[in-house]
Amino acid sequence: MPNDKELAYQALKQTRFTTYWLDSLTADAVQPALQQNIDCDLLIVGGGFCGLWGAIQAKEQQPGREIVLIEAQTIANGASGRPAAIMSTSVMHGIDNTERMFPAEVAELEDLGRENMDGFREAIERYRIDCDIEWSGEMKVSVGEQGLDDIDKEADLYSKYGHDAEKLDKNGVQKQVNSPVFHGAVWCKERSGTVNPGKLVRELKRVALSLGVRIFEHTPHLKNRYSADRIVVSTPHGSIQANKVLLATNAWAAGHKRIRTRVSAIRDRIVVTEPLTPAQMASVGWQNRQGIYDTRTQLNYMRLTKDNRILFGGRLGYFYGNNTDPVQDKSPTPYIRLVESFYRTFPQLKGSINFSHAWSGPIGLTTRMAVHYQRYHNGRMVFAGGYSGFGVTATRFGARVALAILDNRDIPETKMTFANTEPNYIPPEPFRWIGAKITMYALDTLDEKGGWRVLWVKMVEKMGFPITL
Repeated sequence: MPNDKELAYQALKQTRFTTYWLDSLTADAVQPALQQNIDCDLLIVGGGFCGLWGAIQAKEQQPGREIVLIEAQTIANGASGRPAAIMSTSVMHGIDNTERMFPAEVAELEDLGRENMDGFREAIERYRIDCDIEWSGEMKVSVGEQGLDDIDKEADLYSKYGHDAEKLDKNGVQKQVNSPVFHGAVWCKERSGTVNPGKLVRELKRVALSLGVRIFEHTPHLKNRYSADRIVVSTPHGSIQANKVLLATNAWAAGHKRIRTRVSAIRDRIVVTEPLTPAQMASVGWQNRQGIYDTRTQLNYMRLTKDNRILFGGRLGYFYGNNTDPVQDKSPTPYIRLVESFYRTFPQLKGSINFSHAWSGPIGLTTRMAVHYQRYHNGRMVFAGGYSGFGVTATRFGARVALAILDNRDIPETKMTFANTEPNYIPPEPFRWIGAKITMYALDTLDEKGGWRVLWVKMVEKMGFPITL
């Protein structure tokens, strides 16, 4: 009988090492690259969720504003075409992270998160966006008895800040999802669920174009300078003079060399199964189709797709120099541990299902784990980034606040701590790479071996990186 590692290699034999979300869609019409010098009121750099939400909201606020969006490759080529896309009301990577970073403003930030989700839903409905959205809720599950304290804390936080959440014991969570490792859960049912991010980003592109946004793909930002009260951005075959610039480049950190002193491109890995048969679905349960994340130190998250594939993700990695397209992640080996974790979670599927897709995607990791803003050129150029989770919805909020900062609009959000402070400094290479490699190894083996790994992880968290949240 093959062991789990051998079974994992077999299950990855026919895998396509590319994102399922985009690979499952028909080819999209690519907008032409910029080939001339142009002017605009607002330039947005980056064609992911933050950039597209920024473009749409800017047009909604001022329909006559001339807006240009440039993307280095194609729309959704980056993180926006690769996430699990579990929707959450949190705009600061979870309530526990919000309490850690902004204890005096948690209630207000949770209200803003609910408001953001209502605006997100209203936009989906108003623009008739087809994105396989399911308002099925998000569920945090305890892996074994040791995670039950985390579940209790999460349930208390949901209750404290006015969320509709149900706490489940072992029997209750097993009725939701048949996994022997789940011993408890808290299920937040309101304003959350899952979405197809590939479809969503394509639809946001459609909406932006329909509103009059000019989009240029295969148009990377090369450099920028401040001249005569305007910002001049150079691209390979043209330039753009803009009154204001929104840098929505997240882990790519394009726009200014200082951005990378606060943002690191950590990679998160995902595998997706072939569609489950009716019998396999019955063995798993999961009739309410919640988006799920667990309490492991190296946490896993999971969800169902529209055609009943299981997406399973969560093993982190880092490549020297913020490499955002490592060739190593286009082979089976980096995904073996993830598949082994899948087998422990769903042993009833072990040896009976293959993985159609596997890929990794860059997280814009900061010590804050959530959006922050960096101001350049007398405040006329703003970087909005650092999304480390729940970015499908948090990017809408992050872009809205960034626009208010650029326009000097007097709204309560721009006076809050998150909008006026930055995450802690991250050391350069080679220290960044060395620290990341030790930390990733410690996370991979901490639950099984403990020892020095516990001390190392505690030290890293004292430095400001909440890696076990």
